[in-house]
Amino acid sequence: MKSTRMSRRAFVGATLAATGALVAAAVLPAAASPAPLSPLPPAPLPPLDPAALHAAIGDLEHPPSTAAQLRVGGTAGDWYGASGVADIRTRRPVTVHDKVRIGSVTKVFVATVVLQLVAEGRVGLDTPVRRVLPGLLPARFAPVTVGHLLNHTSGLPDHVGVPEPKTAEEVFRHRFDHWTPREWVATATQGPPKFAPGTRQEYRGINYVLAALLVDELTGRPYEEAVAARVLRPLGLAHTVLPGDDPRVHGRHAHGYLTTADGSLRDITTYDQSSSRGEGDMISTTGDLDLMLTALFSGELLPPELLELMFTLPPEEVRMLDGSPARYSTGLQRAVVNGVTLWGKTGETYGYKNAAFSTRDQSRRFILAHHPTNVRDGAEGQLVARVADLLTRARPSAAP
Repeated sequence: MKSTRMSRRAFVGATLAATGALVAAAVLPAAASPAPLSPLPPAPLPPLDPAALHAAIGDLEHPPSTAAQLRVGGTAGDWYGASGVADIRTRRPVTVHDKVRIGSVTKVFVATVVLQLVAEGRVGLDTPVRRVLPGLLPARFAPVTVGHLLNHTSGLPDHVGVPEPKTAEEVFRHRFDHWTPREWVATATQGPPKFAPGTRQEYRGINYVLAALLVDELTGRPYEEAVAARVLRPLGLAHTVLPGDDPRVHGRHAHGYLTTADGSLRDITTYDQSSSRGEGDMISTTGDLDLMLTALFSGELLPPELLELMFTLPPEEVRMLDGSPARYSTGLQRAVVNGVTLWGKTGETYGYKNAAFSTRDQSRRFILAHHPTNVRDGAEGQLVARVADLLTRARPSAAP
């Protein structure tokens, strides 16, 4: 039987949970409604504090990291900075222009393309997946629709037969394991569904592996080509890459590292991404991700009624498995930090962690990329928490 590195479900789920715990008391998943959320009076945004932002990304001990890159944009002010090194061998300082693996921020691109296909009438959000991709999902499963995939309400089973490395050594042992998308989907169809489609929400990478296969089938070309033709080239995202079967990162980039048992750092930049095709395999820069969020939120990529779905959570009765309110929309996730509502996406993979968020009115956007060195210790979200807090917490008024 094939094996691979830690399953995407386990790794991403664990790090997202850690991020949620650390980004606050301040990050509160909002209750959902079946209609678009009514706009709340916007919380005041603090002025940018360059010294505090530089200090936040300069603390590379919490969590242990080799580098951090931050770009802040929007009508409330711009700032960018970086700390640490892109390569521990050459000691080259990292810059905000270095490419990084963006992990699950990939899902924003895939959801955008699927919604474009919906706009063109090639598929509906209520279309059963098995109608477009016959044979992938067992007939015993209740119908899972395109919409269920995009907002993580599919109820698909956990992966079976996929090892979940807990140490750097185990990660490196499986770094070049290769899967076809259909082989990977088969590992998540062996057990019973976890819930009826549309009734609960659970963040799962497999949903977007299937979404990428839908793009393959509906466009007649690999999803990588469809994303490039529909998003990357029109927006001029020249530094964003869909690597396909290439395990390397080319051009100027920040390396990722993992701490091994003897305390040394080992380079994990190069590894097979086949099990995360469509859900976490893309490479980009903070600048390109800022351009993507700007174009998407400005309505350049989707008609208004479909863009609205990206800011609409499932109905209130649809809860996460732990009973908390749903927090994922169609392609994005919602967080409220210090009263400021942010929409965007986190992403993580070995040696790389990212957050790309914006207020809906784009008064404040931020793209953070940093490079934690632990496989998983529950602290990966500390830097995201510090930055999100600085960018949303109003300063006390000066005494008269």
